[in-house]
Amino acid sequence: MTRSEKPFLRALAGEALARPPVWLMRQAGRYLPEYRAVRARAGSFLDLCYNPELAAEVTLQPIRRYGLDAAILFSDILVVPHALGQALDYVEGEGPKLAPVTDAAGIGRLSADRLHDVLGPVYETVGRVAGLLPPEVALIGFAGAPWTVATYMVEGGGSKEYAAVKGLAFGAPETFARLVDLLVDATSAYLLRQIAAGAETVQLFDSWAGVLPAAEFDRWVIAPTRRIVDAVRAGAPGVPIIGFPRGAGLLYERYLAGTGVDAVGLDGSVPLDWAARALQPKAAVQGNLDPVFLVTGGDPMIRAADAIVDALGRGPFVFNLGHGVQQRTPPEHVGALVEHLRRKG
Repeated sequence: MTRSEKPFLRALAGEALARPPVWLMRQAGRYLPEYRAVRARAGSFLDLCYNPELAAEVTLQPIRRYGLDAAILFSDILVVPHALGQALDYVEGEGPKLAPVTDAAGIGRLSADRLHDVLGPVYETVGRVAGLLPPEVALIGFAGAPWTVATYMVEGGGSKEYAAVKGLAFGAPETFARLVDLLVDATSAYLLRQIAAGAETVQLFDSWAGVLPAAEFDRWVIAPTRRIVDAVRAGAPGVPIIGFPRGAGLLYERYLAGTGVDAVGLDGSVPLDWAARALQPKAAVQGNLDPVFLVTGGDPMIRAADAIVDALGRGPFVFNLGHGVQQRTPPEHVGALVEHLRRKG
């Protein structure tokens, strides 16, 4: 099957399909027993990301189990700062921990000189998966968008208030811009290497886009994303790009216009009728089932999924979640959702 015949890529190209293609953010993860078995063999989470054989295996697991329309590379958005020289660890029960970068001196110690050496195993994973996927299934590469990756780099991990990163961005914007510029260049190069290895589309995750006021959103979300989109388009013409500015609210419309992405991922708070009216005439949309419906399952899940398909299925649309699959999700609920969506066509 050629690229142009794959349902997922047809939707991203602007085609409305009788049955919406479906994949799920975090479709490979701890809710699956087969993932947990591989994770136990790998050692640390970072070891798993950098082990092409095992990372390819967990990328393929949900495709084998559910027959989804797209596989997404198993990796993590923080491999880019790690490859730039920032110390990174994943603490069980706490998440990622990084040595915070808080000033010009810390930014100056980062370097892209070894970017592709460190990330070489990721490109090998992409190549392995591309050679093993069923012909109708597309392969998604991804990276974190500069604002979201920078939040982790400056805060040293997750945050609830984003005080450190906002303080740097608002109070020393020229210094913060140096970090963002480094991330734009590194992320562009990283995505182009994934495409060269076999990724057929790429997604930029901007998970913390919604914490910025409008003017700062323009500067630190839209503008850097546009530069990455332009660089990827220049290096890989025709490869669709999905943006996911989670929490952007009404700024979704400005994001879509300003970044030029081919498709936009919707978080669970985006009103369906507004998305159909304001966004879908301009680009494919992807989303946006609340992941808790997958935990709940049954009729509530099916009704919520049907409402999304009814609202967005008449235009270019990819069914997905508003955020990632939760660890407590019963795998059989995912199977029931996918089977139900298959019957829509």
